[in-house]
Amino acid sequence: MAGLLILLSACGTIGLLPTNQLVQKAIALQLEQTQKQLSQKLDLDLQGFEIQKLAITEQKPLTIDNLPAFRVRGKYDLTIKLPKRRLTQLQQPFDIYLQIQQEGKTWRLLLPERVGKNTEPIWHSYLIL
Repeated sequence: MAGLLILLSACGTIGLLPTNQLVQKAIALQLEQTQKQLSQKLDLDLQGFEIQKLAITEQKPLTIDNLPAFRVRGKYDLTIKLPKRRLTQLQQPFDIYLQIQQEGKTWRLLLPERVGKNTEPIWHSYLIL
């Protein structure tokens, strides 16, 4: 049992678990995708956003397309920048999927797309820089 704890601790230190910084980048990537769609549909001049006070409440390991992944949940504060003002939304929940690639150096944000009620989701993958 002690060996397992040491192994799990070592995995965390070499970057196999999602860090707050990685999760923040993934949320920003997801928000950028949504922001582009909203800006076009609503003709808004969104000038960016800030993510603050990120708190991870759950990291659940799983496998997606035969690669290790994590479902990460938590909350963050979001500030949306508009031309003449800033809107702040506190305690925004997030529920994202992150996958480490085979070489163990890069992570991807996975966004599920449901095509039917009883079908497996189609996963769209985005490199997190």
